[in-house]
Amino acid sequence: MRVDVFSAKPHDHAFLKAAASGQGLDLRFHEGRLNADTVRLAEGAAAVCAFVNDDLSGPVIGRLAGMGVRLIALRSAGFNHVDLAAARAAGIAVARVPAYSPHAVAEHTAALILTLNRKTHRAFNRVREGNFALDGLMGFDMHGKVAGIVGTGLIGTVLARILTGFGCEVLAFDPSPSAECTALGVRYVTMDEALARSDILTLQCPLTPATHHLIDDAAIAAMKRGVLLVNTSRGAVVDTRAVIRGLKSGQIGALGLDVYEEEGDLFFEDLSAQYIPDDVFARLLTFPNVLITGHQGFFTREALQAIAAVTVGNITAFRDGGAPLHPVSLPD
Repeated sequence: MRVDVFSAKPHDHAFLKAAASGQGLDLRFHEGRLNADTVRLAEGAAAVCAFVNDDLSGPVIGRLAGMGVRLIALRSAGFNHVDLAAARAAGIAVARVPAYSPHAVAEHTAALILTLNRKTHRAFNRVREGNFALDGLMGFDMHGKVAGIVGTGLIGTVLARILTGFGCEVLAFDPSPSAECTALGVRYVTMDEALARSDILTLQCPLTPATHHLIDDAAIAAMKRGVLLVNTSRGAVVDTRAVIRGLKSGQIGALGLDVYEEEGDLFFEDLSAQYIPDDVFARLLTFPNVLITGHQGFFTREALQAIAAVTVGNITAFRDGGAPLHPVSLPD
């Protein structure tokens, strides 16, 4: 069975090849993203394997169906970039990786919090320049601080364990409370209370119509002044222009992002020899209290092994039984 892998980086080659060893799959890797211009490369494939910034809109899916592709295997949990109605109409199955390593993203979230708080990124650069002054590097004890988590699924629950370990009072907002979080001593509150009381606020929720721009001007105005805000969920959960206004006013004391609403034109690419064409993103980079990583929260050895294994499992289950292990479909 031929599978064309798009947005393929060196780690995709290594981990997918290892997971597919002996499975009878013919993997063809394409460094470029799947879109209307590159879809022709999938001619002859039975399945395509796509990542978060590949274009899986209706027109692209229609082209795939016309070439005989019958499976879209996402190597991600999110699927908001897939036109599921078009896939169903075209008879193409869609599969995803519902969970890989919640520890990877939760630990990266903690790393962003600690780095922003203790300013270790700035200290690193100072020391390399022979500057050992401590001015401007003061942080705060996390012990005793209030940490709010918006979304307590697998990742949010692991993060709750980490933050309670630091001695934080952990508040959470989620329409479906986690019994494990409650057992840890996490207290579920309204979104308003989470915003008003949190010294640290992290976003671990999926992107849905209800969470699109959840953090907007009104939400920022309701936050505790000087809050440390971190988003490692989906970029569009945050209204970036509103966050910039919050940073300028001092309402947001520090910001950590591993995702960005318009990241499709930036992340996973080396643009170091070019200018950044996104003026909003470039404005974010001018703030000394902003730390951005390029969607690397998932990027651990264990997570990549799990992603590859589940992706290959979805493909072989579809080949052998007509249905992937973890299908994505429109609600009836």
